[in-house]
Amino acid sequence: DLYRKVFVFQKDPSDAYVVLRARLEQPLHNFTVCLRSYTDLSRPHSLFSYATKTQDNEILLFKPKPDEYRFYVGGKFVTFRVPEARRDWEHVCASWESATGIAEFWLNGKPWPRKGLQRGYTVGATAAILLGQEQDSFGGGFDLYNSFSGELTDVYLWDTGLSPDKMRAAFLSLRLPPALLAWQSLSYEVKGDVVVKPRLRE
Repeated sequence: DLYRKVFVFQKDPSDAYVVLRARLEQPLHNFTVCLRSYTDLSRPHSLFSYATKTQDNEILLFKPKPDEYRFYVGGKFVTFRVPEARRDWEHVCASWESATGIAEFWLNGKPWPRKGLQRGYTVGATAAILLGQEQDSFGGGFDLYNSFSGELTDVYLWDTGLSPDKMRAAFLSLRLPPALLAWQSLSYEVKGDVVVKPRLRE
């Protein structure tokens, strides 16, 4: 149980990452991914990378610079411009639905204007899911200068779009619906210089 714990990615740049194991029985037509990060990086870095054998950026949460997030589905992305972080924890949730192509982005419990992305697409189920690196091939192909360094916690993946109430609940670490990946019952494997530590502050 990773309750009130974090992954600390110690080095910059780094070849370390964490492999996540999700029980995916079928392709995704909708999903929501949420996580909380704490870093002083100003260079590009990957937060959540979900690759299939045919598409390395099947789902990707990427931060190219301090005032921008990129959200990829099926190799295409939309950009969300954000205030530059005040060196604090940032909680992000991104959701997508195939039927409309609507991409939602929430930062610290607040929604950004919705955008359109990959309407009608289906996200493959046979996936390599990694924290801390951006995959350029299935399970590998890392560019160390896109690696994450800092702290990550509260990682979730659902096969539905979360309601606004649940998006806010995720930000506040309240009770959440069952997930494909859930922080408190996470199946994971650490590769390289990553340690699990208690959170320093709430």
